Amino acid sequence: MKSQPRQNLTHQLTHDLGFAIVRGVYPVSEGLPSEADLCIKYDVSRSATREAVKMLSAKGLISSRPKQGIRVLPESSWNMFDTDVLRWILSSKPSLSLLKEFTQVRVALEPQAAALAAMTATKEQLAEIDNALTRMADADEGLDDPLEADIAFHTSILVASNNRFFVQLTEFISTALRVSIRYTNHIKGVPGADVAKHADILDTIKSRNPERAKKAVETILEEALELIESKLV
Repeated sequence: MKSQPRQNLTHQLTHDLGFAIVRGVYPVSEGLPSEADLCIKYDVSRSATREAVKMLSAKGLISSRPKQGIRVLPESSWNMFDTDVLRWILSSKPSLSLLKEFTQVRVALEPQAAALAAMTATKEQLAEIDNALTRMADADEGLDDPLEADIAFHTSILVASNNRFFVQLTEFISTALRVSIRYTNHIKGVPGADVAKHADILDTIKSRNPERAKKAVETILEEALELIESKLV
């Protein structure tokens, strides 16, 4: 059997350890096995293990210091904007409170992104949003994936904002949307999003009306937030 490249082993070990940490396999403030023990347990080289430890440290999950060993940090130290960290958390324990906090972030960001898109989006960017809306309509007929189409719509608006900070958040937003959209649709008892409401968002952006675009996005996000909060009571 051909051995895996070291980089692949490093990423696999980073994933395995990161996922184990967020699931609580290694409790906060307690130590992970030593690098030597991790090499044996996961059957990887010392150099791949050392790189994985560095990656997890950069993500805020652990600290590694001489004489102190490798220790798990509290969740408050974790980099929630790191898509690996967010994916591990959402895959292991997507609590309602976390989904609520994420939706609050969306409320703070996406309406403003839509307003900016109404002012600055290019024809090509408008066409991308339009294409995502078409995919959403197709998904209602079973011709596309409703979740992927919905995510494409929202991330296309972030890109169309032409704000470099919003654009860099597309992967973060996309990662969390895979859980939050699925959950809110489940509460509503529907397989996909309301195409008409999303069409209204696109119309407001195309009409170059930033205030209406902002309000249209706020409307659907506030509805999602209310659904989540109704289950927290």
